[in-house]
Amino acid sequence: MASLQAMTALGARGAAVIEIGPLRITERTDLALASVAARRGRMADLAAAAKSAGVPLPEAARHQAGAPYSAFWTAPEMWFVEAPYGSHELIADLLKTALGDAASITEQTDAWVAFDLAAADLAPVLERLCNVDFRSAPKGYATRTVMEHLGVYLVKLDQGAVRLYGPRSSAQSLLHALEAAAASAW
Repeated sequence: MASLQAMTALGARGAAVIEIGPLRITERTDLALASVAARRGRMADLAAAAKSAGVPLPEAARHQAGAPYSAFWTAPEMWFVEAPYGSHELIADLLKTALGDAASITEQTDAWVAFDLAAADLAPVLERLCNVDFRSAPKGYATRTVMEHLGVYLVKLDQGAVRLYGPRSSAQSLLHALEAAAASAW
């Protein structure tokens, strides 16, 4: 009997790395992801538990890096929390233990594909894909936007670094949009 082997969102055995001109697109398969939402009337309890557990809960439109947890705001009193997949494969269970009943937590790792974009200047690519004013957005900016026909989360890690989360079921479409924008930018 053949054994099952994990595949990336793009259908390969390993993460894709694509270079187009100065742009490097890296599929991130090494991240675990969960959504965290404060339960009604429990935000203060959640904030205290998160602080104790080292889980950042950044303000609106912000990303906050941490170790092992990083997080970005998705809606009022809601966040996506990231951690290394190797040590946090069961991130939702770990967060439920750490945050208790002050939050509703849902596993999101298999629902999203993550791409890291790196280039000295990402604005020429991103301005072709979405309405985010990337040049003026501060480091740590996080937002939901649309690229082509897909709803994505965009996190500005640095001036030359962005993480995009898109629907896993549309990973190939998102990658194609990134490649087409890069090809026309340079």
